[in-house]
Amino acid sequence: MRIILAPMEGLVDAPIRETLTKVGGIDRCVTEFIRVTHGMLPPRIFYKYAPELHRNCETEVGTPVAVQLLGSDPEQMGRHGLKAAELGATQVDINFGCPAKTVNKHKGGCVLMREPELMHDITAAVRKAVPPGIPVTAKMRLGYDDRSMGVACGQALEAAGASEIVIHARSKVDGYKPPAYWEEIARVREAVNTHVIANGDVWTVEDYWRCREVSGCEDVMIGRGLIARPDLAARIKASQRGDIFTPMTWLEAVALVREYAAALQTRLEDKYVTGRIKQWLNFLRQGFAEAEYLWPEARKIRQVAPMLACLAQALPAGALKDQAA
Repeated sequence: MRIILAPMEGLVDAPIRETLTKVGGIDRCVTEFIRVTHGMLPPRIFYKYAPELHRNCETEVGTPVAVQLLGSDPEQMGRHGLKAAELGATQVDINFGCPAKTVNKHKGGCVLMREPELMHDITAAVRKAVPPGIPVTAKMRLGYDDRSMGVACGQALEAAGASEIVIHARSKVDGYKPPAYWEEIARVREAVNTHVIANGDVWTVEDYWRCREVSGCEDVMIGRGLIARPDLAARIKASQRGDIFTPMTWLEAVALVREYAAALQTRLEDKYVTGRIKQWLNFLRQGFAEAEYLWPEARKIRQVAPMLACLAQALPAGALKDQAA
C-alpha cells in the first residue's frame, strides 16, 4: 500500500522531494523528466534532475527516487536508460503521460499513446539496455484524444517488460479537469498482469480510499494533493493503521517552505526562488485557509525574504473566519 510522490515538471524538483519526504508517508519519488532527443546527454544533466544519484538514488531520509526519461527514439532511450543505470539509478521510469503541448508537439509524453507499438518499442529498448536487476517502469494516461487507448497501451507496456505502470486517470484532452476516471484504471488493471498504480485527483484521505476502491489498485501516486497538503501521505498512513493524526498547522507548513527556499537558494537566483515559492503557495491555498488569505499580498512580492515574512505574519483576528464566510 505504497504512496508515491508524482513527478511534476517545474515543481517537484530535488529540494521539494527532500522537504516532503521528511514529513513522512512517502514511499517513493520520481524525478522530473529528462528529455532525450538525438545526442547523448552528459552526466551533469542526469545529476541536475536527479542529484540523488550521488546518494544511492535516495532522498536524505532514505526514500527511493526513480529517474524518469522522456523521448520517442527507442535506441536513444535505451542508451539513456543504460547511462542512468551506470550513474546509479535504481529504477528507470518512462514518461508517456505528459500532456504539455510543447512536449507532445515534439513527439514526447502522452502523444505517444496514439502509437502503442512505438510505446512498446521504446520500453523494450530501455528494458533490454538496463541491467536486469533494475526495474523499468512507465507512467501514462488513459489516452490522448479520448480514454479509449488505456488497455491497448497498458498491454503494449506489459509485453515490452515494464514491471509497473502508473496510470493518470484522464486523457490528454481531459487535462486536469475533474473528475478522474478511476474506473477506467480498473479496466486496464484487469487486462494486464503487470502491477498497476493509480494516479489522479487524490486531494484528501477520503479521496485516497475511494481511488483504491474504484481502481482496485493498492498503490497510489499523488501529485498536486501532496503539494497542497504536505502531510497528506502521513495522514493516509495513519488512516491505514487506524491511528489518529493531528493535521499540519499553517506555521508548520511555512517552516517547510522556508526549508525549501533555503535549498533553492543554493541552486537558483532569488527571483526564480520566489517564483517557485509562489507556485507552491498557489497549491497550498487548497489545503490552508491562511494561504488563501495571504495570496493577494504574497503574489506581488519579488524577493525571498519579504515573501517568507509575509507567509509567517500574524493574521488579523477573525481573518480566517471571514475568509470561510
